[in-house]
Amino acid sequence: MSKSLKEFIDKLRSLGLIAEHGEALSDVYEVTKVLWGDDDKELTSLFRVKGKERFLCVGNLVNSRRKVMTALGVPDIVSAYRMFIEAETKRGKLREVGFSDYFKRTDLTLSKLPAIKFYEGDGGRYITSAIFISRSLDGVLNASIHRVMIIDENKAAVRVVPRHLYRMYLERVKRGEDLPVAVVIGVHPAVMLASAFSPPYGVFELEIASLFLNGLDVVRTPKHDLPIPAHASVVIEGYLSRERVKEGPFVDLLMTYDEVRMEPVFVAESIYINKQSNLFHVILPGGREHQILMGFPREAAIWYSVSKVVPKVKAVRLTYGGSGWLHAVIAIEKNVDGDAKNAILAAFAAHPSLKHVVVVDTDIDVDNPHDVEWAIATRAQASKDLIIIKSARGSSLDPSAFKGITDKIGIDATAPIADRERYIKAKIPK
Repeated sequence: MSKSLKEFIDKLRSLGLIAEHGEALSDVYEVTKVLWGDDDKELTSLFRVKGKERFLCVGNLVNSRRKVMTALGVPDIVSAYRMFIEAETKRGKLREVGFSDYFKRTDLTLSKLPAIKFYEGDGGRYITSAIFISRSLDGVLNASIHRVMIIDENKAAVRVVPRHLYRMYLERVKRGEDLPVAVVIGVHPAVMLASAFSPPYGVFELEIASLFLNGLDVVRTPKHDLPIPAHASVVIEGYLSRERVKEGPFVDLLMTYDEVRMEPVFVAESIYINKQSNLFHVILPGGREHQILMGFPREAAIWYSVSKVVPKVKAVRLTYGGSGWLHAVIAIEKNVDGDAKNAILAAFAAHPSLKHVVVVDTDIDVDNPHDVEWAIATRAQASKDLIIIKSARGSSLDPSAFKGITDKIGIDATAPIADRERYIKAKIPK
């Protein structure tokens, strides 16, 4: 099992899942075009950015469930789901090693890092894979992914959603202080998946990463004494200041523009590079990797929730068309006709941002939208197979929702047990 980003890329290369681009790319739109082209083939991209060739950039790192399974070292998707469920209660241990054994200080500034302008309406050049590691006043540690809009040589605007990092930030602001942070870029995808997870406050995401990897080496940063993955490619020590500036616009998960907000300014104090890695991770906004990182933990939660109310769950998918967030398709094996409706309710309970759920039989391929549509067309009747939930809490990302309030629809597209023969789809014998 790979333990570093470099080892993981070597594994993908052995599987034929790497697309290498020899000519350096412009950081304005050209990187985006290349990443989308490779994403459509579910390939991981390796490239360099003009003027910043010292870094080897990697995009589309975990843009398929197959790559998630490879990153976690498991043979099937259910085993990957179980790892996320276990992470609710289990932790891995962190082993401390020496910072100077892994990292060297550089004269780099933020403007010398390969930040990208992805789309024409973007507010600036962005780093999209930055993990912010912070500590509360009472010692609670947190690791979470945040987008970073470069302002100048040592300043950037950071989108800090109102969760754990924001809580620690406000704690400091109320005391008239800045929040010390360490920003890491270029880590093993298991660390990215753990940092995208949303455990309860007080659970350190790097301990979840250690659970995923069967152990994780960490070092402590020289100034702020924050634990970071020893295999990270880039480490930036600094602080979230009390100063706020406009951040955005930026394309979010649904491929729509997030609103411009006043966000904290990150001030970089020093930048370190790993002695053995020059990799720089670039997440394509709205791409499959973005969807996987945000959605896969929720997909696992849906699988677990539905598994408790129906006899057998064959597959769960947060769909590509629903941006890996708003739409789910669930294939189940029914004991009674009411099982599909219970599955719908369980899915909504597990993932509050979910907007539409379709439940199908096990003969339907959840990864084939034509197959799913066929099931809706031939096995569902609106008068008895729809569940409509009005004015429920939904996703703040959904532009059609009003202040986060949305209507939700569940569709039972399963065939009735008593008359199933009428609904069997014709097949060609093998």
